[in-house]
Amino acid sequence: MSQFFQFQQRGTTYKQETIAGFTTFLSMAYILIVNPIILSQAGMDKGAVFTATALSIIVGSLLIGLLANYPIGIGPSMGLNSFFTFSVCIGMDISWQTALTGVFVSGILFVILSMLKIREKIINVIPKDLKHAIGAGIGFFIAFIGLKNAGIVIGSEATFVSLGDLKSPPTILAIFCFILTIILMVRNVKGAIFLGMAISAIIGMVAGIIDAPEKIVGAIPSMAPTFGEVFSHLDQIFTPEMIAVIFTFLFVAFFDTAGALIAIASQAGLMKDNEIPNAGKALLADSSATVVGAVFGTSTTAAMIESNAGIAAGGRTGFTSVIISACFAVALFFSPLLGVVTAEVTSPALIIVGALMAMEVKQIDWSKLEIAVPAFVTILMMPLTYSVATGIALGFILYPVTMLALGKVKAIHPIMYGLCIAFIAYFVYLS
Repeated sequence: MSQFFQFQQRGTTYKQETIAGFTTFLSMAYILIVNPIILSQAGMDKGAVFTATALSIIVGSLLIGLLANYPIGIGPSMGLNSFFTFSVCIGMDISWQTALTGVFVSGILFVILSMLKIREKIINVIPKDLKHAIGAGIGFFIAFIGLKNAGIVIGSEATFVSLGDLKSPPTILAIFCFILTIILMVRNVKGAIFLGMAISAIIGMVAGIIDAPEKIVGAIPSMAPTFGEVFSHLDQIFTPEMIAVIFTFLFVAFFDTAGALIAIASQAGLMKDNEIPNAGKALLADSSATVVGAVFGTSTTAAMIESNAGIAAGGRTGFTSVIISACFAVALFFSPLLGVVTAEVTSPALIIVGALMAMEVKQIDWSKLEIAVPAFVTILMMPLTYSVATGIALGFILYPVTMLALGKVKAIHPIMYGLCIAFIAYFVYLS
């Protein structure tokens, strides 16, 4: 087992990988609660979506762990589940069954692109400075999500964002968890992020901030309301409207996943010579999970950026992903316990991981304006637009423009020029 997962080469152990997997599970566990809430607003059954979400994570995480040996959790994308519900089902008045079929078709196309190694080729030709910018940008983005979930940063009509109520008990708990975890980390305590979350959850229950679960074991909800619905609606996907929806699912998920994969591989120290080893297998795993998830009854899956919590806890191999899968398999039976993994418990981990990822900025060549501006825009626009894909798109548009302005035509791979044009067309379409 240790040879299969290359423990010695990557400097890890069973204990370290297990702690990392459990840490990622805790960071991702919220998706089992949030995803059903979001998709239920499109008319889907909450219980069925809960089970479909867990099973898609189990399958996707196992695949990426065993095929690519990556310490990554695969799960429904938070951005794309909102797009599914509010833009497609509610905004375009499309039934959830038809929208789910669109997810299924986009997943099939993903599998084809992955098998042809087109996705891998695109990721590998991205300039290294932009790769570091993507990693740093995602760091700022998830830190912003953490600050928002903790109530430290709130919305404001006057200034868009503002400081939250620091006297609020949940916010106080989140700040305590953040400080505790930082202290544990700087003192090099193994599993600091996991320990910080566990201690905070216990304190939260004792203080009455977090509701203690009424029971421990619960029945697994049936997937009957959603399972296999995609196969009875395939005849409805050939309309111009649904083709546009499939394209958007495909386009946004492609770069959401690419951005997360680049950031995670860089954080785990897996990137070599500006390329990600086994990227093709990793991409095949996440695209297969999308297909399976759609059949079960959930929206597009992707590499979860919360995986960086596990990497920060020491995860370096696919055994971490196997542990993630095992935890979600157990979670199917212990769903009442998930209620203690609240936002104030998990958000400090996101802030800390965001800080670790933001360290990627030091790898960017800030002395060259033609690199600094596209990198800066990529980083800045991810949190400001609340979209990884948008930040990547704007950076990919600017980078060829600045290079062309200097006459460095051959310094850019032709694929980057194609992506620049594609992203411009994408923004024109959105407008």
